[in-house]
Amino acid sequence: MPEPQSTPVPPPGEEPEIITAAPRDSLAGEWRAEAPDADEPGCFMEQFRPAVVETVTEHELVSAEVRDKTTGTVTRPASYRSTTQARIVEGGEVMWFQRVCEQDMTPALIATLQRALLARGYYTGDVTGQLSAQTQEAVKAYQAQRGLISPVLSRRAAQEMGLIIWDGSPAAAPEAQAPG
Repeated sequence: MPEPQSTPVPPPGEEPEIITAAPRDSLAGEWRAEAPDADEPGCFMEQFRPAVVETVTEHELVSAEVRDKTTGTVTRPASYRSTTQARIVEGGEVMWFQRVCEQDMTPALIATLQRALLARGYYTGDVTGQLSAQTQEAVKAYQAQRGLISPVLSRRAAQEMGLIIWDGSPAAAPEAQAPG
């Protein structure tokens, strides 16, 4: 029989830490509807999230088919009217997400980003360490598969690719060691 798990209780007067997990392979849990506080650490990006629209086509019977009473052969086929409408499933809205700060977007980090995107099939260019339009399109394609359509590298996507460690610091490059 497994041992019961205990949940730590914060001291009186302190709020418990709330941890929210986004669905696997989704950056949706990283969105915020409101701007972060001015004293909140990290860098944030404001972006308009487009509306989700679905197209629905409905077919309505106008007149039923007519059949010959003796043979059962269709003498006049049924007629239908089709109507197509666009319906907004989710409205567009302003959202905020945590991004990798500009000062952390060094040529070394960008080169590592390009290699990570290349290995995943999103980037086909040369590894230059420059944040080119092609690199940004690859970032956008990678993040779009996870629900965030932005060419700006989110902190969560950088963490998923191993570019930064989960506490927010850039991942350290392995140091070259002298032989022997």
